Amino acid sequence: MTTPSSRSRRVVVIGTGDVGATTAYTLLLRQRMTELVLIDVNKELALGQALDMNHGLPFVGGVKVWAGDYSDCKDAAVIIIAAGAAQRPGETRIDLLNRNAGIFDQIIGNIVKYNDNGIILVATNPVDILSYVSYKKSGWPAHRVIGSGTLLDSARFRYLIGKHKHLDPRSIHAHIIGEHGDSELPVWSMANVAGAALNLPESDQEQIFDNTKNAAYEIINAKGSTYYAIALALDRIVTAILQNESSVLNVSTLLDNYHGISDVYLGLPCVVDSTGVREHLEIPMNDKELELLNASANKLKSEISKVNL
Repeated sequence: MTTPSSRSRRVVVIGTGDVGATTAYTLLLRQRMTELVLIDVNKELALGQALDMNHGLPFVGGVKVWAGDYSDCKDAAVIIIAAGAAQRPGETRIDLLNRNAGIFDQIIGNIVKYNDNGIILVATNPVDILSYVSYKKSGWPAHRVIGSGTLLDSARFRYLIGKHKHLDPRSIHAHIIGEHGDSELPVWSMANVAGAALNLPESDQEQIFDNTKNAAYEIINAKGSTYYAIALALDRIVTAILQNESSVLNVSTLLDNYHGISDVYLGLPCVVDSTGVREHLEIPMNDKELELLNASANKLKSEISKVNL
């Protein structure tokens, strides 16, 4: 069988709307792969995105970009799923989940038809549930089915802490874990700058976390959708995989007795390399944080139980 180190540097992006196209463009600009394939149920949209990117190749160099089909998933190192249905007026979250689960049934079935050793990276929301759906439907080992998780949430968190403290956010070490959504939680007990505790007043902590959790809603209200920062987050995950970095990233992964939690995908600090998620880091948490993490897990398990798997 082909090993990760010997695979071609082909990346496939399924779904070429705002998130998928921006992710593909970010990967292209940063020259992460040698081949970039765009797939969409709207073939004209995928073709237009590919043509637009190809016309910029004289400025960025040697990546082969084309609008393809699922047969092009063969030999792909990473397959990013950014496709899915939008919520209809009056439609419940569970109805939407079941529609997207049906869409993912087709997508995953087509992926595994042509590829048996790549890594699936899910970006479609609700990302933790759809990552679990992808894991179940693919039959692949969990370490090769990853969700974008709380990587973006953690970046927003670090940005807001850095803004508050007048520090470069890259110097802030802080995590958002759990669901990528309303039940996510901040791990304030571990937040630090160069090992020094942040020691923020509780009111500041509450305001920073509230702004973190509601950031997407603010952006969506302002411009309709979010896609720049998530594209950068997905690029970061892809880079860790393709370059076998063993980087610690807060991705969505299957838990197996993580602080007593199992059989659910949640965003947690994980070591990501060419095999996917190599290991989970069991970070220490206080009692309140553990209680919130369990509540997040139970919420997602309840929703998963209503999905037609």
